[in-house]
Amino acid sequence: MNLVTVSLGSNIDPIRHLHCCLDALADTFGRLHISSVYESEPVGFTDSRNFYNLVVAFYSDWTPGQLQAWAKQLEIEHGRQPDVAKFSPRALDIDLLTVGELCGVIDDIALPRSEISHNAFVLQPLAELLPTTRHPQCGTSYAQLWEAFELGSQRLWPVDFNWRGRWISQADEQPQLAVARR
Repeated sequence: MNLVTVSLGSNIDPIRHLHCCLDALADTFGRLHISSVYESEPVGFTDSRNFYNLVVAFYSDWTPGQLQAWAKQLEIEHGRQPDVAKFSPRALDIDLLTVGELCGVIDDIALPRSEISHNAFVLQPLAELLPTTRHPQCGTSYAQLWEAFELGSQRLWPVDFNWRGRWISQADEQPQLAVARR
């Protein structure tokens, strides 16, 4: 069994789509470890709708190819078209971040996913969820990677999010730039 981490995102009816995705993950893989949910401005394109993002961890013995196929099928079931431009609005985006300690291209999937160290909306929830876990490639803990992260213009903030009667996250009083702790 490997610890698997996935990044979830949505900017089309995000509460509904993320609830459905978490339900499907729990029904398929069992117990989930879930980060806070963050609202973030789109990165890489201009669109007036912000994204909701979070990271989920669970244990599975599935191969990266099986995990990726399952995720892409769930995205399609939520209206995502495979031929749509990369930087576009989406009801559901599921990105496979890590599968245990696997590194390299496995089943045509690059692991660990490079977005871990490039996007605050991936790294901050990952560092919150698994602060002492080490990045499989560089060996640095996610908390240390987050501390050293240069935010630039990336903005994100926690939002109220309840799933299955449990508060996953609650909003701050004022949205602010996320601040890497130095």
